[in-house]
Amino acid sequence: MTSLSASLVRGAVTSPFKRAGRADATLPPGRLTRPAAPVAPGPLAAYGRICGFAESGPLPLTYPHVLAFPLTMRLMTGRAFPLPVLGLVHTWIEITPHRAVRPTEPLELAVYADGLAPHRRGTEVTMVTEARVGGELVWESRSGYLSRHATTDAAASPRSAPDAVGDLPAVAEWRLPGDLGRRYGAVSGDRNPIHLHPLTARLFGFPRAIAHGMWTVARCLAEAGDAAEIRSVRAEFKAPVLLPATVTYAADPTGSSFALRGAEGRVHLVGTVTRNVQR
Repeated sequence: MTSLSASLVRGAVTSPFKRAGRADATLPPGRLTRPAAPVAPGPLAAYGRICGFAESGPLPLTYPHVLAFPLTMRLMTGRAFPLPVLGLVHTWIEITPHRAVRPTEPLELAVYADGLAPHRRGTEVTMVTEARVGGELVWESRSGYLSRHATTDAAASPRSAPDAVGDLPAVAEWRLPGDLGRRYGAVSGDRNPIHLHPLTARLFGFPRAIAHGMWTVARCLAEAGDAAEIRSVRAEFKAPVLLPATVTYAADPTGSSFALRGAEGRVHLVGTVTRNVQR
C-alpha cells in the first residue's frame, strides 16, 4: 500500500510536466515485476467481502489486477511514461484466466505498456498485467486508459462496446453507500481522490465521490456464477457511479452479457463473458 501511495504522490508531481497527444510519444520498454509472493489472507478476505465474492474457493477473477496495481501505477508515474497520470480514465478491461488460482499459490506479477492509440477524445494506452505460478502463466489482463485532450482526428474512435445492454433483465439491485469508495480504497490500496470524498471529487469535476470502476466489475463478476466456467471477460466503463447510489445488475439468462444500470436506465458498465461450459 505504501508504494501505491507514493506513486499517487509522484503522479501528482510529474503530471504537469507531461503533455498528452505528443506525436513523438513512446512508451517505456520492458516490464516491472514482483517476485512470487503468497496472497495475504486478511486483505483477500476483506476484498471478497466488499465485492461479494464467496469466502472460499479460487482467487477472485479481479484480484490479480488489485495485487499488481502498485506496479502499474509505478510504471505510469515514471519519468519515461508519456501520459500524465492525473485525469487518466480507465475505459475498459479484458481478463483471461488460464486456470483457477488457489489463494495459497504464490503469484509472480508483471506489468508492461503495450501500445498507444488515437481515441476520439484523446490518446489511449493499453496496459498488460500477467500473473504466473512457478513460471506458468495462469492469468492475464489488458486495460485501456484514456488521456483526454483535444484532437483533430475525427476518425479516431474507441473500441466498440460489447452489445450487452439492450433489454437485459434485472437480476439484483444494490444500494451503494456514500463511503463505498473509502472502504474499497482501504482494501485495494487505490485511494484516488475522486473516490474518497465529495470535496476531493469536486476538485476533478465530479459533484460527488464516484465508485471505483474495478469495484463495479468485481461486484458484477461475483454475481455472475462459477468463476471456474469463465474463459474470458471484457467490460467497458460507460459512466461513473456517483455515491451514494442505487444500481441494478442485469444479465441475460445464459450469463454471457451483463450490465450495470443506474437511475432512469443510465448505463454505467457493460460486459461480456465467454464460458468453458454452456449454462
